[in-house]
Amino acid sequence: MAGFAERGSLSGQRLGALALCLLLGACARLPDLNYLKTPLNAPATPSVVNAQGTLSGKDAATVLAQRLGHSKVDAKALASIEELATGRPLIVGNKVTLLFDGPKTIAAMMAAVAAAKDSINLETFLFEQDTLGLKFADMLIAKQREGVQVSIIYDAVGTLGTPEAFFTRMRDAGIRLLAFHPVSPIHKLGRWRINNRDHRKILVVDGKVAFAGGVNITAAYSRGSLFRSGDKRRRAALGWRDTHLQIEGPAVAALQWLFIHNWASQEEGDLPARDYFPQLAQAGDKVVRVIASQPGGVHEVYKAYFVAIQGATRSIHLTAAYFVPDVQILKSLLEAAQRGVDVKLILPSISDGALVAYASHSFYQQMLEAGIKIYQLKASVLHAKTAVIDGTWSTVGSTNMDTRSFLHNKEINVVVMGDEFGQEMESAFQEDLKDSNQIQLETWKHRPLHQRFMEWFSRRFSYWL
Repeated sequence: MAGFAERGSLSGQRLGALALCLLLGACARLPDLNYLKTPLNAPATPSVVNAQGTLSGKDAATVLAQRLGHSKVDAKALASIEELATGRPLIVGNKVTLLFDGPKTIAAMMAAVAAAKDSINLETFLFEQDTLGLKFADMLIAKQREGVQVSIIYDAVGTLGTPEAFFTRMRDAGIRLLAFHPVSPIHKLGRWRINNRDHRKILVVDGKVAFAGGVNITAAYSRGSLFRSGDKRRRAALGWRDTHLQIEGPAVAALQWLFIHNWASQEEGDLPARDYFPQLAQAGDKVVRVIASQPGGVHEVYKAYFVAIQGATRSIHLTAAYFVPDVQILKSLLEAAQRGVDVKLILPSISDGALVAYASHSFYQQMLEAGIKIYQLKASVLHAKTAVIDGTWSTVGSTNMDTRSFLHNKEINVVVMGDEFGQEMESAFQEDLKDSNQIQLETWKHRPLHQRFMEWFSRRFSYWL
């Protein structure tokens, strides 16, 4: 549902698409991760890639010792296990900039688009015909007319409410567009997968600067939230609370590859020839791992979260727009709290999906009784999907903490290793705590009977939410 509910309300068309998913979606399963709890034959030093290629074991160890901060021994062990679980190497030499909420994120994206010289690749779940969507589309059309090749992947269900004329205008300007898994079964007979959606948010400009996170192209991001605002604006004036990343350096190639691979998977024609993979020099000192998930894949994001939570020794701070955890993730959080780890969750008080909210609430009492602290963000719709664990393992991405994201959607997360970035993430988490209300166990136990019923009812559909 999270992949379907990123609007204030669901249109009739989108409700129909969801109903088809419920009827036709096969009950695939997430993998059993018990093997990740036992000692693993992980490499002593994880694989490390920089602008010149894969580093030797000795050089990789030296780089990690320099970059991972005072907790480097534990962080190195976590990185090795995470590589074994996901198959993705660490990439060094990157500049990573945290972007908070829509105005800052959209401004940074538009600045990169304005400076484009060769290519712009955009992948998004929502692309709406509203004031922001029209402005962004006009910029892309202008760049296409300047000779920059623009290519866009947009999710067919996420954009059901967007008039086809909106995309036709861009197509007529020469922009290449691809609708991911169209709703009509006629489009791809025998390969129709309406329950599998593209929930990624990726922008890559000239193969040199990339963006990833939770921000879509919709007017909900025209305004900021209360985050670091210092004022008390009316709720009606607030935008969604979200987090995004701007990345420069060798990791950009990994994001570019994910876009190109996804385009090719749809078999709708080749991308125009451009210099999609220019030589990338070191741009900063951040160590990252770009992880992605897709239906039928190896569940990289799911495994990375599990490994990080299992290995936590001090703190687990999660911000989750949609929180409907499966049995294994829930158990790992409960066990972490019971062994003394400071587990705090920031979840929505205002949601764009009622069933998701009730299903999420159905876990509250069990988590509170285990010692997990739960906070609900005030005033704004929470859409961020972030985590910082032990102050050294951080992730920002499109993946929600639910079965839909882990199993049925194409998702993208960027893991950033190290204390310095971890401190930035912790600072942001503490800011959000200031704008949140803590849920108290004794108060929660006395919630109304009708709310308990809706929680029970919604929990029955948690697989599809």
